[in-house]
Amino acid sequence: MRRTLSAASRQRRFETVVIGGSAGSIDALAVLLAALPASLRAAVVVVVHLPREKPSLLPRIFEPRCALPLREVHDKEPLEPGTVYFAPPDYHVLLDAGPTLALSVDDPVHFSRPSIDVLFESAADACGDRLLAILLSGANADGAQGLAAVQAAGGATLVQSPASCLMPFMPEAALARLRPDHVLPPDAMAALLLQWHSGRHL
Repeated sequence: MRRTLSAASRQRRFETVVIGGSAGSIDALAVLLAALPASLRAAVVVVVHLPREKPSLLPRIFEPRCALPLREVHDKEPLEPGTVYFAPPDYHVLLDAGPTLALSVDDPVHFSRPSIDVLFESAADACGDRLLAILLSGANADGAQGLAAVQAAGGATLVQSPASCLMPFMPEAALARLRPDHVLPPDAMAALLLQWHSGRHL
């Protein structure tokens, strides 16, 4: 399923990509990150629901298969193009004007900290129509409200097709709330990202 982008949307450049996922999202995320070329111009910020009491191994896990530099978010650091940032366990990640990344210990959202909604909503405020948001597999409703905020701000929205998810509840919650630009399995999402990069949208 896809919603046709307007001519203005097809011509614009996405300066930031935000990705959210939970249970079952690691395999999909691996497909997407492996597809991103070293010449990507956009910055990428990733929130995955992780155990609070353990350090994240995601940068180490994905480093061998990703052409871009990977790092865990630090509070008040500038957002750099062509870099992938991962939310640390037990901290919300927000995108502020600048653009700058910020960490927060505000209450969990949908029992989650980091929360996908918190990242998506703050990024929508900061980036408007220059934002691309991607929601992957997961077992709760985190991300649906954030995707709606991205769409309302003029950003583009991609949702993993429920049939391709290990845990389809998160994409299904988003689809019950809005009609995203694309609903695709991970390999088709990766192909679309490469197509947009070739067209200088990313």
